[in-house]
Order: sequence, then C-alpha cells, then structure tokens
Amino acid sequence: MNKTEQLHNILHAVKSGKMPVDEAFVALRDLPYEDIGFAKIDHHRSLRTGFPEVVFCQGKQSEHVAEIVKRLAEKNAVVLATRADEEAYEAVKQVIPEAVYHKAARVIVVTQPGCAKVPADADKYILVVTAGTADIPVAEEAAVTAESMGSRVERVYDIGVAGLHRLLDQKGKLDGANVIIVCAGMEGALASVVGGLVDKPVIAVPTSIGYGASFQGLAALLSMLNTCAEGVAVVNIDNGFGAGYFGHLINK
Repeated sequence: MNKTEQLHNILHAVKSGKMPVDEAFVALRDLPYEDIGFAKIDHHRSLRTGFPEVVFCQGKQSEHVAEIVKRLAEKNAVVLATRADEEAYEAVKQVIPEAVYHKAARVIVVTQPGCAKVPADADKYILVVTAGTADIPVAEEAAVTAESMGSRVERVYDIGVAGLHRLLDQKGKLDGANVIIVCAGMEGALASVVGGLVDKPVIAVPTSIGYGASFQGLAALLSMLNTCAEGVAVVNIDNGFGAGYFGHLINK
C-alpha cells in the first residue's frame, strides 16, 4: 500500500467515525517509511516539513544514491541530492534521464514535468553573496537549494572586505533583498560588515577557504559567531545547503 492509499484509508476511517481524530493525527504524523535495506526513506517528510527528504551523497555508493533518488522522485515533485560528484550524477541519470546536475553547487535536482517551482512573490528574493571567487561552490549550493524550493535568488560574488567599494556598489541589491546569505572564508569578516549595513536577516556561512591559521573554516566560524552586528545567524562550515534551506523558510 502506497502513501496515497494509506492517507485515503485514514481519511475515510475518520469520516466514517471508525477512527478518532487524535488517532488519525498520530497515524499521519508517523506514516511508515520505505525500508529498502541500505536506507529507510522518509516519504512523509514533505507532509511534516513542507519539503521532501534531501539526499546527502557524500560517502554513499553511487548506486545507492541513484536508487534513493529514484524512490523519492516516484512520490515527490522535486528531489534534491547534495554533495554529489559526477559519478553519482551519472548513476542517477541512468535511472532518471531528466535529472539536472549543478556542477559548481554539487547538487542534483530532479523536477517532475510541470512541477517547476515558481516563486510565489517574485518581488521577494534571497541575495547570495561571497567574499571571494573560491567561496562560490558553497554559495551555489545555497542558491540552488533555495531556488529548487521555490525562492527567487540573486547572486553577487567576490565583494569581500579587501575591497569594500565593491560591496558598497551593491547597496541597492542588499537593500532590496528579503534575506541575505553571506559566504566567506579566511576571517569571515564580510558577514559582520553586511550585517551592519542592512535591516534584514543575514545568514552567515563560514567556508573552509584560507591559509593554515584559518583551520579549514574554524576561524571564520568563530568570527561569525562573535559578530557585533545584529540579525546575523550562523550555520556550519561549508553548509550552503543549510543556509539555502533556512533562507527559503524566512523568504516564503
């Protein structure tokens, strides 16, 4: 019995009085997952959180990634697979030819025909900015995630604090954004500077870019956590996906 049949049976049982509302609530909240041996796929995630389970590809065998994505795509309009390499993409493409690979972001996106996400309010957008060009992969992971979920995304790259005039030239875009995602490595100072210029939420993403004392992004993480600017939230090192997801929740 698939998820749709289960839902119909529960709803009919409630309508007929055979199942109390409280019992139905518990059943809907904890619908069974799909156990395929090497993974337990949470098909009910979209009903609980508003978006399907996202596949984290790093460390998984390519054939496992392909099978998980295939099962998710059978029941969801949009499927994301993050931290995917070319091998994982080729495996997914064998079973889902329409899958799209965003190489810079390392994200695979599967969208069912006619189900492309269209921003509900095109005037509201997430602005993704980077301190340097080396931060773009993390920024693109954030941007592609938010776009796939249905947000309009604008991008401004390479405007770090070593040349503040580049940032100030983008003040119009900063002011127009509903949410700003700032990706920066080295000392991570850009998040504080942006936070001090705008009156909207800033999501800071420390990246693992920098010389030895940056400790693979730890220095940027600590700098962002210690910011004096108000309205700045910080996600984990290189977590573009988390920033894009959170940014969309704010933007919508």
